[in-house]
Amino acid sequence: MKRPAYRDRLTTGIVHFGPGAFHRAHEADYIDRLLCDDPRWGIAAVSLRNPGTIDALKAQDGLYTLAIRDAQTSFRTIGAHNRFFGPGEAERIRGQLQDPAVALVTSTVTEKGYCLAADGTLDVAHPDIVHDLQTPQRPVSLVGWLALGLADRRAAGAEPFTAICCDNMASNGSKLRHAVIQFAERLDPELARWIAGEARFPNTVVDSITPATDERLRNLVRAETGVDDAIPVSREAYAQWVVEDVLPAGSPDLASAGAVMSGDVGAWARAKLRILNGAHSTLAYIGLLLGHETVADAMGDSKLSAFVEQLVTTDIVPTLQPSPIDLPAYTRETFARFRNPAIHHKLAQIAWDGSQKLPYRVLDTIADARASGRPIDRLAVPIAAWILFVERQSRAGAALVDPLADRLTALARGEDAIERILDLREVFPERLSVDAEFRRAVRTAAAALRSANPTAAFAPSASISAS
Repeated sequence: MKRPAYRDRLTTGIVHFGPGAFHRAHEADYIDRLLCDDPRWGIAAVSLRNPGTIDALKAQDGLYTLAIRDAQTSFRTIGAHNRFFGPGEAERIRGQLQDPAVALVTSTVTEKGYCLAADGTLDVAHPDIVHDLQTPQRPVSLVGWLALGLADRRAAGAEPFTAICCDNMASNGSKLRHAVIQFAERLDPELARWIAGEARFPNTVVDSITPATDERLRNLVRAETGVDDAIPVSREAYAQWVVEDVLPAGSPDLASAGAVMSGDVGAWARAKLRILNGAHSTLAYIGLLLGHETVADAMGDSKLSAFVEQLVTTDIVPTLQPSPIDLPAYTRETFARFRNPAIHHKLAQIAWDGSQKLPYRVLDTIADARASGRPIDRLAVPIAAWILFVERQSRAGAALVDPLADRLTALARGEDAIERILDLREVFPERLSVDAEFRRAVRTAAAALRSANPTAAFAPSASISAS
């Protein structure tokens, strides 16, 4: 694999927790574009759980192939990672966070990796947080590591690093900031005040459809480039990184690499979570029930694609207005991306962690629709499909990838699974869980999806409004 020209000059300015496929196809690509002109921003990759990716990066000297899948596929080598830390290397991770040359600490650890409660605050009863509060010098959670790293910087009289969450959560930076401060308050109130006053946690929006790496991709890279790459990644041509414009002086020039620096990240975040991610989850849970495998397959189902497009234009977009974004154009672009046959994005992958994703992707939209008197029958369909997906996986003894897997499995195997799951406060806020119309709409959608003609769920009545 050809080494980029900047590699001999590369130093480390970013630490990243969670070097999975999305980070390596997205953030690392943006950073890679900076490095020829400014090689200070090499990335130290940290995995707290699984050493597999770290070991593979080490074996390939940090190099891997990025395949851009569009009408024509292009390939290039990414070489932005120059240090690698796996589980059991706590002292080395701590030393890297202390390095004053490190300006950014970024993360893609999925929503569950932030150890947040249902209300978005730190879950102090989470086993990882309990451990870290008892043993703060040997953290196992991202929040614990950020608090320790910032404490070390403060003790050394160094500037704090900027923590950038690159996971799909509403107000992701704000939630991470509050979690770290809440954690620090329990250990050292002075540290908590210093973090609150000095450290920055910008909100962000990240977007690019990134399928999981599989043998199909490895074979494609081998055939087209002649490189036997164990860890290639692929994504669509479209990529978006919106970052709140609060980075301190001396930070990498992300705008020059194509990132959008914005004072209103919230508008971008809501559009992405509700339109793109909401449609994705809808396609995933309904598509899997109908036997589809990928997003493109599901979009090829004319009845399903028409339903999801109507859901977005009629039920989701109105909850986002007014907006500084051209929402109809954004919607059209989203569905064009979904139809890209070169992207083999598995619905099963999108279906992971539904209990964490659906509150932001669909339930917030439903709550807004109820508050404004709009119908919710269509919006209830993806919720019903998720519950039936959980029920099917649980009763078949198949794996359910979800932080609430044990509880969901137990609920789904019992009688009245729908009613029992709708009572789960970790997923459904009280204002919806006790809402008789919401529960009725979900039950009605589930009955249609269970019927001999599940597409009957695609034409629900529009008569339900807020009482």
